[in-house]
Amino acid sequence: MALIYNLVIFFYGLAVRIAALFNDKAKFFVTGRKHWQQKLKDATGEERNPYIWFHCASLGEFEQGRPVIEAVKKQYPAYKIILTFFSPSGYEIRKNYEGADIVCYLPLDTKKNANTFLDIVQPQKAFFVKYEFWYNYISGLKKRHIPLYIISVIFRKEQLFFQNTPGGKWYRKILAGVTHFFVQNEKSAALLNSIGIANYSIAGDTRFDRVAEIARGARSFEMVERFKGNDVTLIAGSTWKPDEELLIDFINKSSGIKFIIAPHEVKTANINRICQALEKNFVLFSKAQHEPVENVDVLIIDSIGILSSLYQYGDMAYIGGGFGVGIHNTLEAATFKLPVIFGPNYLKFNEAVELVEQGGAFSVDNQDALNAVLNRLVGGGDVRKKASEACKKYVDKNVGAAKLIVEKIFSESK
Repeated sequence: MALIYNLVIFFYGLAVRIAALFNDKAKFFVTGRKHWQQKLKDATGEERNPYIWFHCASLGEFEQGRPVIEAVKKQYPAYKIILTFFSPSGYEIRKNYEGADIVCYLPLDTKKNANTFLDIVQPQKAFFVKYEFWYNYISGLKKRHIPLYIISVIFRKEQLFFQNTPGGKWYRKILAGVTHFFVQNEKSAALLNSIGIANYSIAGDTRFDRVAEIARGARSFEMVERFKGNDVTLIAGSTWKPDEELLIDFINKSSGIKFIIAPHEVKTANINRICQALEKNFVLFSKAQHEPVENVDVLIIDSIGILSSLYQYGDMAYIGGGFGVGIHNTLEAATFKLPVIFGPNYLKFNEAVELVEQGGAFSVDNQDALNAVLNRLVGGGDVRKKASEACKKYVDKNVGAAKLIVEKIFSESK
């Protein structure tokens, strides 16, 4: 099976190199890994400082790992941090992250690459975030007796580890190279138990620590305060066309409500499409700074990087993506106690499932369902208050995973 695995990695690398001829993301993937050995030797230098290695597949996993990285950096400054990414969408955005001493791509998981990487870095500990299970790297860490921790991991019974097939039985052996699993929930713990693995802790999701930190550092926008006034305000974040079509139908028929729309795609053509569909008066964020926005119904966010701070001005939130491959970040809204609404494709997101179960979130699959939920939240009664309290209780309960992880690992290594 190891031979088959290595052949798959080889052909994957070959396919990416071919794709790089006409695909920008693949090109970044390939060029970013050129001469990686020399670059890594130059970065580590001759002085042998003790390194801790954090690996993230992409940007989302980085946001999960970030609270742990920063806790280690703060509490154990003698260590240096090396942060690796598999995907260009993570590396290109966070290559200048100041919390790490070295940020680089993870070389493809060949036996030679893994051994060379570990020989150069010589990490004291390794942290893989959520879903990364690379056979040659994990085998190399185990042979060198370097502890490996998988953090914020969530398992599902459909994963190969839990299948009684030759491939599944071989692949689950990779898990034997992990020193400790910090799983998100009891279901993941039960799955590990089912295959005889007991070295785990139920620590929760470190993203809660991250969104709590973001909320504490949220930017204020005087213009948005003026726009909201005392009106009930819905913030629609990271929306796509199917989301926007439902929302705009509701907006055009509503009264006495303010709306902030922050689409996932902020290119001019998409912003224009939204503007043309609205029958209410609206203003673009880029042009609203010195405008009399008090009587405007809809504020359209045509810039990026501010959505997480905007949630502080909302009374409820709609999170986009649920009519596509999956919803975007619900926790950024929930941490501000906003009841959350999203489309039907949310079942792969543990926090969304739990928020629905606890009454803090609502899933809709058509126009009538959206209208019904929004009318309940906007109208009288205590529906919105109860949903808001459910969100606060849920977030407060789950904050603290990073602290638990760091305390357990470093207390055991003393």
